Amino acid sequence: MERVIFLLEELSMQNLLEGLLPRLFPDLQFVCIPHEGKADLERSIPRKLRAWREPGVRFVILRDNDSGDCLALKDRLRQLCREGGRDDALVRIVCQELEAWYLGEPDALASAFPGANLRRISSPRYRNPDAISNPSHQMKQLIPGFGKIAGARAMAGQLTRYRNRSASFAAFLDGLEKLCSDAGMQA
Repeated sequence: MERVIFLLEELSMQNLLEGLLPRLFPDLQFVCIPHEGKADLERSIPRKLRAWREPGVRFVILRDNDSGDCLALKDRLRQLCREGGRDDALVRIVCQELEAWYLGEPDALASAFPGANLRRISSPRYRNPDAISNPSHQMKQLIPGFGKIAGARAMAGQLTRYRNRSASFAAFLDGLEKLCSDAGMQA
């Protein structure tokens, strides 16, 4: 059985994907491997890609941008994939942080956190969630006591493919769909 292996920056990404992907891609077989931050992820990419021997497996690298140079970061991650012997790995950058994907869908956010006062989220500054410089800080301001892991679990059941305003979220899902299609996998 062909699978997709997700190499992730952090545990909250794993929590989000494990709840989200079965809803959006019900036939997708996948494994999430979280890392202890950006440096840990980047050190492990060539080693894991080189060592993985499962036939037909495909890889997705997912990392926050954190206000960096998105194109330079993507190029560096692709180079790490080439060092691991995998030119076909899908590299996707979350702009700026995972929480931007949550801010990109106000209705999903309100469903996940019904007691929170989310009136401010309709203001113009939230219309392009990928441009918000510190979305995790914004989430803590909007939702007192917000935590990355619990937030990821709550949002995994709420995010939708076509109502989300985050371009990086759409690029991630489109890339995953194309990766599965190109590999002849059902997604």
